[in-house]
Parts: sequence; structure tokens; C-alpha cells
Amino acid sequence: MEIVGDLKAQDLLAPIDEMWRLSGVKLRALAKRYEWSSGPPVCTAAGLYGPRSWTDWTEGFAHGSAVLQFDATDDEEFLEMGRAGTLGRMRPHLADFGVHDHGFNVVSTYGNLWRLIEEGRTGENVNERQLYEQALALSGAVQARRWTNLGDGAGFIYSFNGAHSLFIDTVRSLRSLALAHSLGEVLRDESGREVSLLDRLLQHATTTARYCVFYGEGRDIYDVRGRVAHEAVFNTADGSYRCPSTQQGYSPFSTWARGLGWAMCGFAEQLEFLEALSAKARAGGSTGDIAKSLPLFREAAQAACDYYIDHATAADGVPYWDDGAPGLAYLPEWRQKPADPHNDREPVDSSAAAVAAQGLLRLGTCLGDERYLDAGLRVASVLLRPPYLSDDPQHEGLLLHSAYHRPRGWDYVPPGRKVPSGESSMWGDYHLRELGVLVARLAGKGRYLTFFAGPGPACGGTAVAR
Repeated sequence: MEIVGDLKAQDLLAPIDEMWRLSGVKLRALAKRYEWSSGPPVCTAAGLYGPRSWTDWTEGFAHGSAVLQFDATDDEEFLEMGRAGTLGRMRPHLADFGVHDHGFNVVSTYGNLWRLIEEGRTGENVNERQLYEQALALSGAVQARRWTNLGDGAGFIYSFNGAHSLFIDTVRSLRSLALAHSLGEVLRDESGREVSLLDRLLQHATTTARYCVFYGEGRDIYDVRGRVAHEAVFNTADGSYRCPSTQQGYSPFSTWARGLGWAMCGFAEQLEFLEALSAKARAGGSTGDIAKSLPLFREAAQAACDYYIDHATAADGVPYWDDGAPGLAYLPEWRQKPADPHNDREPVDSSAAAVAAQGLLRLGTCLGDERYLDAGLRVASVLLRPPYLSDDPQHEGLLLHSAYHRPRGWDYVPPGRKVPSGESSMWGDYHLRELGVLVARLAGKGRYLTFFAGPGPACGGTAVAR
């Protein structure tokens, strides 16, 4: 990846404003056309959003996008759109024991609405605050209930594949446990014993850092520092680790781009949360297991971000969907050139770039490391303009060239083309909007953005004003 060192957050304010203008048009158009009875919108085909039957992990991004639109523009229309969608449709997700995605669905909706109250953006309404807090507390406990015990104080929140399966995605869903813990919630097990949600958060993140992230220590012959496996598989009979695997990547021994992004963003956000929590604990004379966990989480975040910069992306910071995808062999020196979303070999994944850019910016701010900040701003600057930003009012997506599930062939291939291109996803659009809020706040437009509405980072470095 080629990093432009003189780029500042302020330089992106005009493109961000244009993104919000286009975003408003698309949110209104989708709200007017879409039939929710067919299922939540997941990704576009020929420019129109439609459902995709699998697990219901994307609806929160749809309603949360409207909340972010208000966050950025103060347009009350979108606050009401996001609030109505959340209150009208998201309640079934609160007690959904079948998924590992509570941080996606619930924090993106109830969590954003709660955060705006905490930030003083929407006024104080006691009943509304209590509703959001009860929803977040329930969601965090339900997410933590989906637990595989590995013994010796270790374990993880298992994926929809079953108790043997740890997904890298879930490290970003730990936000649900973090908020529930902050609100004083605990999980009660079968015997009524109270289980700390913070303990489960730390245990899950530790297991993820140890088994889904590689550190160049020879675990296998493909062990390159920062490479991320989509899935880690365990023997549930004795808790032993068995092997890496993947559901949406090309192979267990390559790196699926969006999984890498989840690791980058998820660990960086948890560093912010745990440092803020640790500061409170230090004031009370104890930091508990947090201090023991932070070095590992910091190394996982740095390794993943370094791998993204050095290995996983094209020169402009946009990755192809998996760095081991076989068609890349026919795109010579693809890392040394800007990504080509219209090539005939392998699709790019702009949604992975939107998630990864936020991870880079958060880690760079947390550590005071300009390399990560520069890389994050570079990726953001590319995504905020065509050919990635959709300026066609007839296309319902905002961020073009997103990829969903390449192995299953779920992504729309335009007529006359050989690979998917030109389409959008709910998570890609949401994360571009979230990235826009974050960059604007880094440029001085409001307080630093955290999911827990806490103070800016103090993660072992000096925050860099950009």
C-alpha cells in the first residue's frame, strides 16, 4: 500500500459532505421503495437492494445508517427514520440466541441512539434512555450466553456454525458485551451464578487473538505476522484447538479481506474501551485482568494493521476479496497498482476497506502512530470518491464494489462481465457512513467517536491531532 503522508482529516471534509448529500438521497429512496415484508435489505443487484436468506445480521446497519445520517447532518428526518426502524423492527434481535452478531445489529441501532443521548445530541428523555439501556443490557447477556468453555478460564462466543467454531467477525460484536457490562448487566447461568460479561469479553478476545491472528511464529508454513484466519475450529470434547478454517474466504491459509478488517477495527475499538475502563479501575485501585490482556490485544491490532498495509491491499489501500484468491495470479503486481474493480479475474471488496480504514484510524489515534493514521486517511480518501462512492441517484447503494460471499456466488455479476462489480452491501454502506463520522470528528467536528460514548483514546501513545 502506498501511503500519502501529507493527507489530513480536514482535507476530507468536502468529500464527506458530498457523501452525506448522496447518502440522504439513497436513504430516502430506499425507505420509499423497499418492502420489508420480503426480509431486510442485504446487498444490491443491478443497483436495487434485496434480501439474501442466510442469517439475519444486516438489518441493524439499515436503521443504524439513518441514525448516522442524523449524527452527521442534524437532520431530524433521519433521526426519526432510524428511531422508528429500531423500535418497530429490531426487538426480535435482542433475544436472538442463534447468531453471534449482536454488536452489528443492536449496537448499530439501540447503541447509536443511546450514544447520541450520552453525547447530548438528542436531549434527555428518561424513558427513552431506559429503553435503550435495557435493550443493550439484554443483547449483551444473550450474546455472552452463546459460549464454548475451553477450560482453564478460556472460551469464546461461538458462531452460527456451532460450538466448535470461532469467527474473527465476532471480535467486533464484543461491543454488545462491553456496553452491557458498562450498564451493570451480568449473565446468570443455569444455577443462578452470576457470570461477568467483562470476563467473557476478555476471554473471547484473548482466544481470538491467540488462534485467529498469526504472528510469524511458525504455527504453520503460512504463518505470516498479521495474517488472519476467518475461523478457528476446536474439539469441544476436550477444548483443544484443531485448525484454521473459513466460510467466506478462499482458504484457511489465505486472508479473507473483510475478516482482516473485523480484526483491525474490533481489536482497536476494544483497546479504546478497555483503556477507558482501566482508567476507572485504576482510580479504584485495581485493573484486574484488563492490564494482562491489553498487550496481547495491542499486538493483535498492530499485527493485523501491519499485514493490511504491507500485504493485503492494492497500492491505493483497497483489497481484493481474499489475498489468496487464485485469479490474482493473472493480475501481475496487483499490490503495486491501484485496485481495479472492473477487472475480469477477482472482485475487490470496498466494504472490507471501509472497516479496515476505521481500524487504522483508531489504532493510529490510540497509539499516536502516524503511519496508521496516514494509511487510514488514504483508504478513506479513495472510498469517498468514484469509482467507489456511488453518485448515481438510481443506484440505492452508497459504497460500490462491495463483496459478500464469493465462494457461494452470491454477488451480482453485471451482464457481459465475469466477476461481481458495481454493487453495494448494507454493512459496506453503514461502515462508510461510520467512517465519515469518525474522520469528521478527527478533523475537529465534535468529540472523538466511541461506541461507549467515552473519552478519546489514551492507549499508550499520544493522540495525534490531524
